[in-house]
Formats: sequence, structure tokens, C-alpha cells
Amino acid sequence: MATTPLPNARTEPDGSAVIRVLSYNIRSMRDDTAALARVIRACAPDLVLVQEAPRFFRWRKKLARLAAASGQVILSGGATASGPALLCSLRATIERTEDVLLPLTPGLHRRGFATAVVRFGGARVGVLSCHLSLQKDERYEQGGTLLDRLAALDTPYAIAGGDLNERPNGRTFRRLAASLQDCWVAAPWGAEYTSTPTDPHQRIDAIFATDGIEVLGCGVPRAVPGVTEADLRAATDHLPVLAALRIPVA
Repeated sequence: MATTPLPNARTEPDGSAVIRVLSYNIRSMRDDTAALARVIRACAPDLVLVQEAPRFFRWRKKLARLAAASGQVILSGGATASGPALLCSLRATIERTEDVLLPLTPGLHRRGFATAVVRFGGARVGVLSCHLSLQKDERYEQGGTLLDRLAALDTPYAIAGGDLNERPNGRTFRRLAASLQDCWVAAPWGAEYTSTPTDPHQRIDAIFATDGIEVLGCGVPRAVPGVTEADLRAATDHLPVLAALRIPVA
């Protein structure tokens, strides 16, 4: 895997954009929120695909505090998407957002997607944050719905990411990777395993991109300046995934 620094975000002379995308399960901010904010800020993301955002009492204020502390603003999601959320830097121009609730299976947790269409320079991209089911059959159906929703954003390029609750050899993970670029596979960087911070042994969190997006690097940002092992362990029960992507002009 590559260990050189990821490229910084920038807009190219032709209008194409290099952006940093972070996917992170934050466990409803039940852990060390200062450590969580430090990790996010150190990664300098343009987009943060959040899973398990706060969903109950004063959830908007909690998510807003995290966004402010980490140098981001709220884009979409939270309780209105049953957990997934999107944050973004001020570099993003927001075109539209939509929170999607998925069908409820009795006895299982309600799931949803946070989606948006944004622009960076001349690059226009759809974005989706997900947290898929623990139940394999429901998870597989949600994977298909994810692909449909990503296509329905009707953008030249799109990015999806989140907590898949499944390893790369699982059929839902493979379903997504058959239609989208698995960014870790395309350009491995940093570390691979996302669960758990104290014993990383499996990759169940991922970032995907449609064809045409150039993946410059993707992985767990263990070597990023400002990201410490202590903060990664204290922030939440997952490790984040950071990707640098080059998006062509729309």
C-alpha cells in the first residue's frame, strides 16, 4: 500500500477538482467527541460521509457542534435519514439534497441514505452515505437500492460510502464493487482494516466511485499528520476511510 501523503484538495485550471472524501461511523457521538473532531479536521475532507449520526434528543445541535469543531458544515441527513449524514467544507457548492428512508423490516433497525449533489469548481458529483443492515438478505436489497439511488441522482459522476456491515467477500459488497470502483482496491493507501480501532482485523467500511473518477489513494488515515492512535481509539468504534479523488469537469 502507498504511504506517501494524499494530494491536497484543489481545483485544476481546466475546472476539474481533486477532493478528499472521509467516511466515518461516529457511533452517535457517544465517545470522545473532541478526539472525533480532531481526526476529521486533520484529514481535511471536502466531504464527510457519516454513519450513526445522532438521531434523538437535540440531534441537530450535536451534529452542528461536530461540524463546527471539525471545520465542516451540515449538508444533509441525521435523524431524517435514520443515521447517515453528509458534512462538507465551504469549498462545496450545494445543488440539492435528499434524505431517503428505506423500507422497514419488522424487528430490524430502520435504515436510510443521506444524498446530495454538489459542485467543486467545474466538477459536479452525486454523493451518498449509507449504513447497511446487519441482516444479510435485507443488506443485499439495500445494496441494490443504493445503486438505483446513485443512478437517480443523475450526475456525471458519483461517490458512495459507509458502513457496509460486511467484508469484501460478502455478496452485497461484491454487488457494489461490480458496478462501482472500490477505492481501496483501485489505489490502496494507508491501512486497510476499519474494525475495530483496538483490534483492526476486517474491512467493513468503504468508499466507492463511479467510472471516470480517478482514485488517487484510499485507506485508513493512520499516517496523516494530526491523526493520533489515541484519538482514533477514543473517537468511536470504527476507523475512518479517507480517499483522494480527481473528478473531471461535468
